Amino acid sequence: MSAEMSGFRRFLHWGPITALSIIKCITLTTLYMNSMWWPPNESFAGFAHQALFLLLSTLATFNYVMATLTGPGLMPKQWQPKEPKDAEFLQYCKKCEGYKAPRSHHCRKCDRCVKKMDHHCPWINHCVGWANHAYFTYFLLFSILGSLHGTVVLSCSFWRGIYRYYYLTHGLAYLANVQFTLTSIIMCILGMGLAIGVVIGLSMLLFIQLKTIVTNQTGIEIWIVEKAIYRRYRNSDSDDDFLYPYDLGWRQNLRLVFNDECQKRGDGIEWPVVEGCDQYTLTREQLAQKEEKRARTRTFRCIRPVTGRWLPIFSQGWRVCVAAPCSDEPRIRLRPDDVVKVTRFRNHWLFGERVLSEQEQAGDQKRQRKGHIRGWFPRGSAVEVIEAVQECDRNLEPQPTQNGNSHSHLKQQQRNGHAKKYM
Repeated sequence: MSAEMSGFRRFLHWGPITALSIIKCITLTTLYMNSMWWPPNESFAGFAHQALFLLLSTLATFNYVMATLTGPGLMPKQWQPKEPKDAEFLQYCKKCEGYKAPRSHHCRKCDRCVKKMDHHCPWINHCVGWANHAYFTYFLLFSILGSLHGTVVLSCSFWRGIYRYYYLTHGLAYLANVQFTLTSIIMCILGMGLAIGVVIGLSMLLFIQLKTIVTNQTGIEIWIVEKAIYRRYRNSDSDDDFLYPYDLGWRQNLRLVFNDECQKRGDGIEWPVVEGCDQYTLTREQLAQKEEKRARTRTFRCIRPVTGRWLPIFSQGWRVCVAAPCSDEPRIRLRPDDVVKVTRFRNHWLFGERVLSEQEQAGDQKRQRKGHIRGWFPRGSAVEVIEAVQECDRNLEPQPTQNGNSHSHLKQQQRNGHAKKYM
């Protein structure tokens, strides 16, 4: 999906359609049941009660819409640092043809580099980042409060409705104010289930968001810091202690998110840092981690076609499908003899980036292949090039023969083409 998608076109996606449908289903069902359980036209308390619920629902919807329309803040394409010498401390984005500013990351769903990217949220069909982090957090908060309020109303209405006959037969007619029809009881149960699900699901997400905000981290930066600590634990001889540069204390960290002035005055590129750090403390750590990752990279060559399907049961078998990685990262298509640089390893799956052919690198449109070049693929569809070369070397070693003519035996192997088996 193009990053330039703007306005209400972003709502034409299964995520926003589903989210808004759930919000409105809970809201309308609650209002209908509340009109019988605690009618707002009979007392001021009933009016205030319903007004509170409508306020929470309106605030949740408003912040949802603003989080979607505002967006996280996208890096300009072909962005360069003000000082050219600072480029050595930054990662280069091939897709955007520019450098990644500190705290920015490339989102493959938005197809752009995002300022202070936390994660890509399919429910708002956008990333959560620098510009919309506060709106997204407010949306979670008001959705939880509104759904919790709705759960109470629907639960009490359901109780009154199913005990209506009991109230009428025991002289408690004033409690028998909720009358169910088949449609209304189904809607009440559905709305109650949705409200409880929203409270549980969004409460977990809100806890994660507040945890990152209080420490001034993002979901991606938490992973970077964990790897930084592990790097120094593994290299115990190193005296270079890692200090996370953006944790300014919980009060200041909260102000950086829940303060409109920070968005108006800042640009999402330069950030206040703690003493002893600079703007590129974290980016230098990222470059060091990338360097170690490249050192661990192993080269594989595809030996049979890979369909790129999520569950390739017919081509790879059920074992591969059962062990598929639990990740929304893409699967890649491969052809025999494709070369892949692999960085992550599982028993039945590998994650890597396909090496582009010379025609693709030259920009030949006819030679461009569709689909992702980076993602997971079944391990049984490729062999490691190093192992293949070692096997080739073993085939090339002079073998003693009965007449002692090892040199002629080597020539015979070469004539048979064993030396070209994996090259």
